[in-house]
Amino acid sequence: MSERPRPRPRFRMLTPLRRRTDLQARRLRRGVYLLPSLFTMANMFCGYACIVFAMRGDFELAAPFIGFAILLDMLDGRIARLTGATSDFGIEFDSLADVISFGVAPSILAFAWGLHPLGRLGWAAAFIFAAAAAVRLARFNIQAGSVDKRYFVGMPSPAAAAVPAATVFAYPLGFHTYTEALPALGIVIVPALLMVSTIRFRSFKTFDLQSRRSYAVLMLFAIAIAVLASHPAIMLVILAYGYLLSAFIGMAWHRLRRREPDATAPAEREAPEGPELGP
Repeated sequence: MSERPRPRPRFRMLTPLRRRTDLQARRLRRGVYLLPSLFTMANMFCGYACIVFAMRGDFELAAPFIGFAILLDMLDGRIARLTGATSDFGIEFDSLADVISFGVAPSILAFAWGLHPLGRLGWAAAFIFAAAAAVRLARFNIQAGSVDKRYFVGMPSPAAAAVPAATVFAYPLGFHTYTEALPALGIVIVPALLMVSTIRFRSFKTFDLQSRRSYAVLMLFAIAIAVLASHPAIMLVILAYGYLLSAFIGMAWHRLRRREPDATAPAEREAPEGPELGP
């Protein structure tokens, strides 16, 4: 008995085209997911470069790498959200890169710059900063999606790293005696404690990019760039320490508003008069 001929597939000419299209779509998706990770890798490289230059004593080149890492950290998150390329791998990879760039690198930079005259006290303070950054990032990962997006619980690690980085960039000579190095403890201890605190810091993730006052925002941004270009060291110090103090200013402002008497509250009632006595 002869076998029946197998039916030929229809639209056979379209099959290679469909396969080629699917392959291109897969490559495009892989490229989109890879793009934020490239920025994260560059962020990690900036932290590594900061460590290398700090160990060589070239603080003027080491400190700016923390600033580059902050910009790259802002871009990788924005790009991941805009392209819909967020993933569990990207979140974990970003946290590991941040531990290096905003935890280990600033602590080594601060120690090599001005904490080494303190000996064990100096490297212990630097370790506290690195440990606080790691704890801060771990807490942020488990609290993501369950807190108010307008605020950070605790000082963000990039902003905390900006404090020693801006200080070193403004005064790269450092300290060489025990007495001079004692005030340098504050640039690592204070941000470290704020990172693991529950003080709320303002977040700019919810900033409205389609605001009606876009022209005013553009002009303010242009003025900020001009001032930063003319006096970079002074402006970076003002921005770093200004953001650090902004949380305390906000707390004081809210407490003052709570203590103010409510204008709409009814006036205090007079005490009722006692019964009239007879003659």
